[in-house]
Amino acid sequence: MDIVNQLVATGQFTIFKQPLGFIKVLQWFFAIFAFSTCGGYSGVFRLSVECKNRTESNLNVEVEFGYPFRLHQVWFDAPTCKEPQPERIFLVGDNSSSAEFFVTIGVFSFLYSMAAISVYVFLMEKYREGNRGAQADFVVTAIFTFMWLVSSSAWAKGLSDVKRATDPDEVLNLITACDHEDNQCKEIHEPVMSGLNTSVAFGFCNVVLWAGNLWFVLKETGWLAAFAGTHVSSGEKQPAPESFGQGYGQEGYAGTQGGYQPDYGQQSGGYEGGGYNQGEYGHGEPTSFSNEM
Repeated sequence: MDIVNQLVATGQFTIFKQPLGFIKVLQWFFAIFAFSTCGGYSGVFRLSVECKNRTESNLNVEVEFGYPFRLHQVWFDAPTCKEPQPERIFLVGDNSSSAEFFVTIGVFSFLYSMAAISVYVFLMEKYREGNRGAQADFVVTAIFTFMWLVSSSAWAKGLSDVKRATDPDEVLNLITACDHEDNQCKEIHEPVMSGLNTSVAFGFCNVVLWAGNLWFVLKETGWLAAFAGTHVSSGEKQPAPESFGQGYGQEGYAGTQGGYQPDYGQQSGGYEGGGYNQGEYGHGEPTSFSNEM
C-alpha cells in the first residue's frame, strides 16, 4: 500500500483533463474493443438437406467457424442422397492475413497506449525534457494512424469475403445433393455478424482518434514553437521605423535645436523696462533712417 500511495502522490493525474491524456485513454479502450470483437469471434450457421429418401436426410447440418477465418480449413459433412456415406465439404476462402493483421495492430496499440499513459502520469517532466519524448511519441502516433487505416480497410474487405463465404445460400451450392430437384435444401440459421461489423467500426474510430491526437502531440514536440519563432525573427525587422523615429526625434531635432537657437533674450532686451511704451523705438529708428536718406 505504501508503494501505491507513493505512486499516487507522485503521479500527475491532471493530464487526463487535458486532450493529450484523455484521447490516449480513449485509444486504449477502443483498441481493446477492436481486437477483442474480431479476435474473440465465433460464428455458426445451420443447413437442412432433405433427400427424396428421407432416411438419408440430414435436417441439421451445423457449420462452425471463427477467428482467424481460415475458411478453407472449415469442413462439414453433408448427405449425398445416394450413398450412406456423407461427403466432406470445405468452405471457400482464407482471410486470416487481414484478420490477424487487424488484431495485431489492436494489441500493439493497446500496449503502447498503456505505456504512454504511464509516462504521462509518472514521467511527464522527462517526457517534455528536450522534447525528445514528445517527438518520439509523435512519430509512433503517426505510424499507428497509418497502420490503423491500412488494417481497418483490409479487414473491412476481408469481412465482406467472410460474409459471402459463410452465406448459407452460397454454401448450399457446394452440396452435390442440392443440385437435384428431388432434394430440398434450405438454411435454418444464419451466422450473426454484428460483432465483426462492430470490430470494423472500432477500427475506423481508432483511425480518427489517432489522427486527431497527432495535433495535440505535435504541440508538445516544440516544432510549432520553432516554426513560429522563425516568423517572429523575420518580423523583428519591422521595428526599424520606430527606432528611426526615435533617433530623428532625439538627435535630428536636437541637432536642429543646437544649430539654430535664436537669442530671444537679447531681442527682448530692448523691450524690457517698458522701453517700447516710453517711445525708445520711435526716437532711435527714425533718426538713423533720416541720416541714411
